[in-house]
Amino acid sequence: MTSNTCGAAFLDVTAETCPMTFVRTRLMLERLAEGALLRVRLRGPEPRDSVPRMAETQGHVIVERILDEDPDILEIIIRRGPKA
Repeated sequence: MTSNTCGAAFLDVTAETCPMTFVRTRLMLERLAEGALLRVRLRGPEPRDSVPRMAETQGHVIVERILDEDPDILEIIIRRGPKA
């Protein structure tokens, strides 16, 4: 984990499939305060593409993408955007 992700909440959705990967990510983001960080661990091409894209369309910011040794896994750091 890099220094800008210290204290980030963590969500592992590698066992989930779409659309549950984004549903669980969205629900976790809703619990966080504006500006808080969420580290999400994703597996598979569809969640690796759709979860960051949907988070950005909802006003959150993708701070970092972290590649895993397993090429099928990606971790993203999301900064919680303003509450709607």
